[in-house]
Amino acid sequence: MILLPAVDILDGKAVRLTRGEFDQSTVYDADPLDAARRWVDEGARSIHVVDLDGAKQGAPVNIDHVRRITAELPLPVQVGGGLRTIGAVRDAVAAGAARVVIGTAAYRDIDFLDEALAEFGDRVVVSIDAREGRLAGAGWTEQTDIPIEVVIERLGARGVRRFVYSSIERDGLLVGPDLEGARRVAEAVRGTYAYSGGVGSLEDLRSLVELRQVNLNGVIVGKALYERQFTVAEAQSVLDGH
Repeated sequence: MILLPAVDILDGKAVRLTRGEFDQSTVYDADPLDAARRWVDEGARSIHVVDLDGAKQGAPVNIDHVRRITAELPLPVQVGGGLRTIGAVRDAVAAGAARVVIGTAAYRDIDFLDEALAEFGDRVVVSIDAREGRLAGAGWTEQTDIPIEVVIERLGARGVRRFVYSSIERDGLLVGPDLEGARRVAEAVRGTYAYSGGVGSLEDLRSLVELRQVNLNGVIVGKALYERQFTVAEAQSVLDGH
């Protein structure tokens, strides 16, 4: 299992939101590249970059920051936020993204999803963002009544094999992961997924490891790293089973 340190970009800065609320953001780095470089220096094997402006506006805004990060840092970068057209996905890949994370558009525009999968295959990751087990979209600003399992099964039937599951109500609170949600996702996913939301300690990471779900292959962590609850190296050691 791999640790994916998060670099969330809002107004050109590295920030963290609380419960997905754009008006509850904390700025940690004026330059997102500084945040990404710090995680690499601590031993990160990959980075998870989210263009929050893009997620809110529906089209990428911070692609130049993505390009700077991928150009300077020698590791795979996973990029999401506002990727709702095939042109936007191509731009992210051209900017150096090893994987592209699609959210809202994956379930609203089937033709787009099919085109992205046909062109980029396993480089496509679909983000399942949920509150109380039900799907949220449009940069977490819209809530639906659709159970996450239904969404995952529909996407899996179309060929999606990589997912991110985010527990929005825990995001940025350091209150521990949604273990029940992680189990539900593991049962539904026919492929692999990464977990995100609420991780605040090394013990939280151990609890995810102890789920022993073979298709859970990554954990995205943001605020706990920024707040120095643990280092990237310490977290990766736990995820490696040490």
